[in-house]
Amino acid sequence: MTIGIIVAMDKELRLLTPSLHLPQTIEEKGYTFYTGTLGGRKVCIMKCGIGKVNAAVGTAAMIDAFKPHLIINTGVAGGTGAAGILDMVVADRIAYHDVWCGPGTEEGDAAGCPRFFTPCGQLLDLPWGELGAKKGLICSGDRFISNAQEVERILGLYPDAMAVDMESAAIAQVCHLRKVPFLCLRVISDTPGAADNIAQYQNFWDDAPRHTFEALTAILAKLPDLSTTM
Repeated sequence: MTIGIIVAMDKELRLLTPSLHLPQTIEEKGYTFYTGTLGGRKVCIMKCGIGKVNAAVGTAAMIDAFKPHLIINTGVAGGTGAAGILDMVVADRIAYHDVWCGPGTEEGDAAGCPRFFTPCGQLLDLPWGELGAKKGLICSGDRFISNAQEVERILGLYPDAMAVDMESAAIAQVCHLRKVPFLCLRVISDTPGAADNIAQYQNFWDDAPRHTFEALTAILAKLPDLSTTM
């Protein structure tokens, strides 16, 4: 079973790649991929870049090049107040907060797709509480959310939104279209709307304990084998 792991930024990549066992670097389709094992699983890690277009193109490139049995999107996200800084959130649903395709559609609907992208039950049934993660809705849009008004707008669409990012819905949409199971695990880096929101985000990279990202190793060890179900 091959697991693809996608992050958006170099900062996130640098927290993950040192944990790889027997690492190799492969150049494919204009991207650098880092392969090896993590948590006893064969993995391929890539940085897709920030935003929905980068996320979608990178995900498609990973699927074409490595045909993973599962794609995990990980990295950081802003909180909505339902989770604290350094909390880990695993998405039980993922949605867009900046998509509307016109009359007859709901805000958040990408044309031809469900409003919510949902990981398969086998993944959601993992003991996330034991792993220190909270389950909840993660929303994506092409904007760094930095003030209370933006958070209020998103909560107006999705009152139970737990975190916001710029990539996970696009990754989930490509996986949905290509029929590849997906999972999203994000660490809360800041609380948009807080007086020191930007400082929280900047300080996070100094203060973030490496074990928060290394928790992915424990998660990988508990994953079911999806290679026989595809």
